[in-house]
Amino acid sequence: MSASPKKVRVSTLRRMKAERRRITMVTAYDAITAALAEAAGLDVILVGDSLGMTALGLPTTLPVTLDMMLHHAAAVARGAVTPLLVGDMPFMTYKVSPEQALANAGRMIQEGSMEAVKIEGGKEMAPVVERLVEAGLPVMGHIGLLPQSIHAQGGFRVQGREAGEAERLEAEARALEAAGIFALVLEAMPTGIAERITRAVAIPTIGVGAGPACDGQVLVTTDLLGLTDKRIPKLARPYAHLFDDAVKALRAYAEDVRQGRFPGPENTYGE
Repeated sequence: MSASPKKVRVSTLRRMKAERRRITMVTAYDAITAALAEAAGLDVILVGDSLGMTALGLPTTLPVTLDMMLHHAAAVARGAVTPLLVGDMPFMTYKVSPEQALANAGRMIQEGSMEAVKIEGGKEMAPVVERLVEAGLPVMGHIGLLPQSIHAQGGFRVQGREAGEAERLEAEARALEAAGIFALVLEAMPTGIAERITRAVAIPTIGVGAGPACDGQVLVTTDLLGLTDKRIPKLARPYAHLFDDAVKALRAYAEDVRQGRFPGPENTYGE
């Protein structure tokens, strides 16, 4: 009888970096996608505010509220046990003050059943990180392309290509590490900068569009599984094309109903 997989914790990720074992992370938005990640043996599940676009049909992550996140986070927690569960803090729920961040992050842990939270931003977020960590809340950082700052950054653009950006991004990473984050997402930046940051910090880095040198990788589940009819970004790779498969299945069902082939005797309970 095989042993059950061990629960992944914050300390597990640091150990994985030390042992040079790559960290696997995906997004999940409900109990079904969480159960898929659980069954596949993923290390970390991120309940991303990307659910605004992938699950709710919104144009960006900006309209996503804390209550929306809590609803989806709690559903994810009911579908997965082994992975570390990280909840995205949505737009303007943590930038007003460290105390505002603490109150809202506390809800993510208590009501959303998350085990850690993720916040976007660089060294300006250090006081927030320090306050959360001081209160016992694990924090994952996120630098590079910041979806919650797309207007300030000029849209979904690769970061770090201008002069001095490598030094700035490394300084951001070091400041967040010093503040107490346990891991750092590096999004949409040149491979060389991501490698430089990964070597500079003791905490694990999780890349998305940041090259193979990061300690782990994260992908949006709908992109990974091909569950969308939208264009999949360059930083992602579809490992399946389930949108097409689902459309074929639905068409077959509809045709069977129209032709009287469903339900059949095997689908009915008799007299």
